[in-house]
Parts: sequence; C-alpha cells; structure tokens
Amino acid sequence: MDAPTFTAFIVYLAVLMSIGIFFYLRTRNLSDYILGGRGLNPWVAALSAGASDMSGWLLLGLPGAMYAGGMNNIWIAIGLSIGAFLNWQFVAKRLRQYTEVANDSITLPDYLENRFNDTSRVLRVISAVVILVFFTIYVSSGLVGGAILFESTFGLDYQVALWVGSLIIVSYTFLGGFMAVSWTDFIQGTLMFLALLIVPMIVIHNMGSWGDVVAKAGKIDPEYLDAFSGMTLLSIISLMAWGLGYFGQPHILARFMAIRYAKDTPKAQMVGMTWMVFGLFGAIFTGFAGIAYFANSPLDNSETVFISLVQLLFNPWIGGILLAAILSAIMSTVDSQLLVCSSAIAEDFYKQILRKEAKRQELVWIGRFSVIILALIATSLAANPESKVLDLVAYAWGGFGASFGPIVLLSLFWRRLTRNGALAGIVLGAVTVIVWKNLSGGFFDLYEILPGFILCALAAIVTSLVDKKPSTEIQAQFDSIGK
Repeated sequence: MDAPTFTAFIVYLAVLMSIGIFFYLRTRNLSDYILGGRGLNPWVAALSAGASDMSGWLLLGLPGAMYAGGMNNIWIAIGLSIGAFLNWQFVAKRLRQYTEVANDSITLPDYLENRFNDTSRVLRVISAVVILVFFTIYVSSGLVGGAILFESTFGLDYQVALWVGSLIIVSYTFLGGFMAVSWTDFIQGTLMFLALLIVPMIVIHNMGSWGDVVAKAGKIDPEYLDAFSGMTLLSIISLMAWGLGYFGQPHILARFMAIRYAKDTPKAQMVGMTWMVFGLFGAIFTGFAGIAYFANSPLDNSETVFISLVQLLFNPWIGGILLAAILSAIMSTVDSQLLVCSSAIAEDFYKQILRKEAKRQELVWIGRFSVIILALIATSLAANPESKVLDLVAYAWGGFGASFGPIVLLSLFWRRLTRNGALAGIVLGAVTVIVWKNLSGGFFDLYEILPGFILCALAAIVTSLVDKKPSTEIQAQFDSIGK
C-alpha cells in the first residue's frame, strides 16, 4: 500500500466526514434532511446535480467502454449532453416552481401526489416502490465501482473493499442529509472536473501528441478510430437514448427542487453544462489514450484504465488526490441515491401509511436508519466481483427514465394529464424495462429505455384522454406556474 496515496485518501475522507458532522448539527426536520430547506445556490446546485448524475461510470465505465471499443462509444456522450441540456432548459425552472406551489413538495412521489391531488396515496406508493427497486440496483453499481477502486489501489480483497467503501459513503449521508450530500458533491464535482482535465492531458503529453495517440491506436486496429465501426442505426439510437433518462432521475430532479430561487436556474444550467461537456470529453480522451498507452500490455479489466494511468504517470501524492476523484464520483451519486430512497421510506411509506402523526425528528431518524438498511441490501447485490459498473447503471438509468421521464414532462407541460394517466405510465414504463432487459436478439437489443419511454408516454396520454378531465382546482394550479 502506497503511504502517500493512502494519506491523501484519509485527508480527503476526513474533510467529507467534517461536512457530514457540521450539517448533522444543523438538521432540524425532514425538509432540512431531504431537501436542505430549498437553499442551494446555483453553483452548488449545478455541480451537485452533475456529480450525483455522473457517478463512478464517468471515471470507470465510460473510459472503460472507450478503451474496450474505441470511438463508437462516443454516441453515449452525445446523447447524454443533449438530454442534460434539454432537462436544464425545460424542466429545472418549472419543476422548482411547481413543487413549491404543489404544497411545498420535497420528493418526486410527494410532487406527483400533490400535482394530481391524489388522496388515495396510490400514486405516491407506486412511485416510491419504483424508486426503491431501481435505486437499489443503481446504488449497487456505485458500490461495485468503489470496490474496484479500493481493490486496485490498495490491493484489498474485493469483498473487503466493497464493505469499506459502503461504510464510508453511508457514514456522512447518515449524519448530514441533503446539505451534507450537496456540499460534498460540490467538492467532489470540482475534483472530478480537474481530474478529467489533468489525466488525459498528461497521458497525451507523455505519448507526444494527440496525433501520436490516434496513430498508435489506429495501428492496433483502424476500427478504434471509426465512430460508426460495428454500429447499426439501432445501436446508435440505443446509445443516444441514454439522454432520455435525464427527465426521470429522482436524484437529479431533487437538485432542481432545491435551487434557492427559480431565477437561479439559467446560471446553474450554464455551470452544469460546462462541467458536463468537459467531463465527458475528458473521460473519452482518457479511455482512448489508454488504448495506445497499454498497447503492449492490455488491461484485464477495461474499467480500471483511469486508475492504471494515474498510478503509472503521477507522483503518489498527486495520484492519491486524482484517485480520490474516482471515490468522489462514486460517493456523490450513491449518497444522493441513498438519500432519495430514505426519503421515500420516511415520507412516502412511514409518514403516509404507517404513522401519520410522526414527529419531525422521528422522520429524520427513520430516514437515517433507512440509509443503513438500503446500503446493506445494495452491498449484497454488489457482491459479485464480475459485475460491470456500466451495465448496472444502464439498467437503473433506463428504469427511471422510462418510468418517470414522460410523466414529469407531461405533468409540467400538459394540463390534461390525470392521476390515472400518470399511474398507468409509471407502471407500464417500469414493467417494460424489466421485461425488455431480459429479452435479447434483433429488435430486443435496443436499449430498454426507448421502448419503455414511448410506452409510458402513450399509456399516460391515452389513459388521460379517456379519463375525466382534471378538476378546475388542478387546472388553475397548472395555469399559475410561470406567472
């Protein structure tokens, strides 16, 4: 174990735990714990949304895909950039306004219930179930990434590495809640950004120039240089369809809800999109440069390309900080996902169904203990050392995008959408993703988010049109947004 690298990790983790303790002392109610009292400034909101969005796949999964396949994986980045821009452009501000008007909603299920004035609680419960199912898978992907990091960096056994990473992440999420998560995300997002600029620059410089990298990769296999190599129209659509997922990710939408003022969203969008585009290109260049750098000694696990480059090319102290960026990426997503899950249990199950008279502090502790339980379940799912970060992320990302994406868009921009329409869409979208994921061959090789998204939207629209119109109160609330 490299002492300087280990020391850099310890210092970094101490800073995160200090933030968790600071906000633990400032958390007084569930709104503080789950949404930070809607107090995020645009810089923190933007970097927190970006860091919680990208996760370990940006430094492990995407560079690994580029290293394994070359430029034909660039379509994922293109689709994600378009989707993120549209999400900031059309959803962020209106969702921030609508959640405040809709009885100050603090979770996605809370918003959907209040948006349609659903007194039956069915929409809230179904939404919470979908969140718990797909986030458990999503969290496990982050824990796999953490285990790969600790295994590769410190030589730990995979299972030991998995539990070490889980313990670290749960600790400060348990303590500080949303504000701890958001401010640590801000720090982590900054560190990720710097790492994704520095690492590819140093690798390319070490090999001479970008032209030298391209020439060497092309000599290994010319198809590495072709974005259309091995691609069909169906496969390109599948990769670009990742962008549809943005409209339904609860942990990203929570950042929109928590922005201090709706008028701050344009600035947050500018910061967030700049961070994202540079980050994606940094990951792409890192993975591609790895093809040339490791031409004579290919890596066993493609998803360790970023880690391996840092270990070989950087001073151990600098390397420790850069490797902490991977931990940042993992932690910034897992903590957000655990928090959304804990809010679903505390706010959407415990308070609404089991104990309506629950006090504020009681709900905070239910949320905290939910974090521990969910982390244990996700850790058990991540126990297989053969798990791939990108595969797990794709499943969960598709589940959320197909279940909630069309419903969020329609709820914000179509006054005719009804409670039954939203319910039908969520259920059909989730079921489609689960079923489609287990089919293969021909048309079924299409990424499951696309058929799920389409069927969710159709179910919501058709059901709403045959359903009775929303009440005048609901329509009046819809018309008041943006005025």
